[in-house]
Amino acid sequence: MSSRDQELIAILRHALDAGNRGDFDTAVAMVTPDVELISRGGFTSLRGADALRAWLEPKTMEDVLFEVEDIEVVGSNVLARHRVRGRGVASGISLEMRFWAVWTFNEARLLTRVVMFRPDEAAAAREAAGLSE
Repeated sequence: MSSRDQELIAILRHALDAGNRGDFDTAVAMVTPDVELISRGGFTSLRGADALRAWLEPKTMEDVLFEVEDIEVVGSNVLARHRVRGRGVASGISLEMRFWAVWTFNEARLLTRVVMFRPDEAAAAREAAGLSE
């Protein structure tokens, strides 16, 4: 793994760690102003750092924790399989789900785009990241 690959992974982990501890300003500091979040699996799609920052704020879930289970770098793309856990604010019901995401960085190592995929869309996620099966 190249030092650039390691750097992209470290940036992604740093952003996720910041979000996990509720430091959404630090997490969003690592994105471009026109960052895109694109959903293929029923998640929210949005554009812009302000919209992403607002989306990160807990509304219906609390104690949300994003974890990386698998990670691979292809050029400027980081393919990651994630597990997210949390609890409903009103219901107290625990939730756990998995999803794939392709995180795309520019030359300045800022996040420009995230495409999220359902757990059963591994092949599509790999293709979007630039990997072939």
